[in-house]
Amino acid sequence: MFFMDRRDAGRQLAARLAHLKAAEVVVLGLPRGGVPVAVEVAVALGAPLDVCLVRKLGVPFQSGLGMGVIGEGGVRVINDDVVCAAHITSDELAEVEVREREVLESRARRYRGGREPIGLEGRTVLVVDDGVATGTTARAACRIARARGAARIVLAVPVAPHDWIARLGEEADELICLRAPRNFFAVGQFCTIDFSQVDDDEIVACLEEAAARSVSTRRTESRHAGLEDREVDMRAGAVVLRGQLTVPAGASGVVVFAHGSGSSRHSPRNRFVAAGLNRAGLGTVLFDLLTEEEELDRANVFDTGLLARRLADVTGWLLGQPETEGLSVGYFGASTGAAAALWAAAEPGARIAAVVSRGGRPDLARPRLPAVTAPTLLIVGGHDQLVLDLNRKAQARLICENRLAVVPGATHLFEEPGALEKVTDLARDWFTDHIAPVPHGAV
Repeated sequence: MFFMDRRDAGRQLAARLAHLKAAEVVVLGLPRGGVPVAVEVAVALGAPLDVCLVRKLGVPFQSGLGMGVIGEGGVRVINDDVVCAAHITSDELAEVEVREREVLESRARRYRGGREPIGLEGRTVLVVDDGVATGTTARAACRIARARGAARIVLAVPVAPHDWIARLGEEADELICLRAPRNFFAVGQFCTIDFSQVDDDEIVACLEEAAARSVSTRRTESRHAGLEDREVDMRAGAVVLRGQLTVPAGASGVVVFAHGSGSSRHSPRNRFVAAGLNRAGLGTVLFDLLTEEEELDRANVFDTGLLARRLADVTGWLLGQPETEGLSVGYFGASTGAAAALWAAAEPGARIAAVVSRGGRPDLARPRLPAVTAPTLLIVGGHDQLVLDLNRKAQARLICENRLAVVPGATHLFEEPGALEKVTDLARDWFTDHIAPVPHGAV
């Protein structure tokens, strides 16, 4: 079996993976060569695509010889035999690792273009490369996926040496390869036309293609599933604010998002959380708290009273929409937006069912905190010490039902593997526990 190029290899590999189509699969392509293969697999399975970033640790005086690999989330796989044979000291190994981790983090930003890594927790993860040679990279990729909470890992490649299962069988729950000959010399020997080097631009193009297709697919599926998902214009005082309203069929409530300074309704972190709430049967509204002109004045960004009034106005608009009539309302605030959410929830007659703060600054609403009646969840990263201290002090002023949840190892933006998934789970459980439809006829 031969392949014209990596895309052709991906299409042929996808045919062997049809049994995964019904599963909730995330496809991870290994840069660089694995991504063009993975994009074809993702298309065939209708699954989201992301990269699994791995960097080889080359021997200092012979960079082509690998002494291990590193990946996102602090994963590292060291080949002790090579380290020993090459007489590599711990300082030399550490120096190479620091350098390669900087490259890894830079490429993560370049490839994803600001998008959050796709959550893997509880899902089947399909790790795809253009082939296996030594297996070190594939091993690290599987361990990265496992560390990020994957429930099941499938490793799939077009070609590999005949003994590849013996090498990697313990790393994945299922291994699939189209050809594993004894006379294996290199992955490229099985491509008949094009096996040229894949560059960063091609990887970015593949991921953007997959992201655009995913948005289109979600919109199509939303229509078929009865999910209301539309751009909206909402009047707040003298201005009109842009937003995105998403309401699943049979929604039990709706959550209004208040983003932090420097962010917008397009915040990838808030959109990630919102998608998790939608899957749990909750509607969401993501909107811009300020107009583009207002954002130019930084004083507006930190004007908690102004932002709270905007939030209240949007809530009033929301309750007048046919798809949200009779639904309880919750607030999700991030950073300074959390202060606005608590301030608005403290207004007399606000009737907010629940509030969740992610990495928030509730201290900015300090005078209003004792007046908040909505059950309030404060989520803070364990390594975000300053904000954690501010939240503890703010919590002491809350009289309502409340809880402080600390996500271990997370920093302010919850960028660490699995951190945002944990935030989503906490927010989902808090809202579903405290939000219920408003009784018919209630004011």
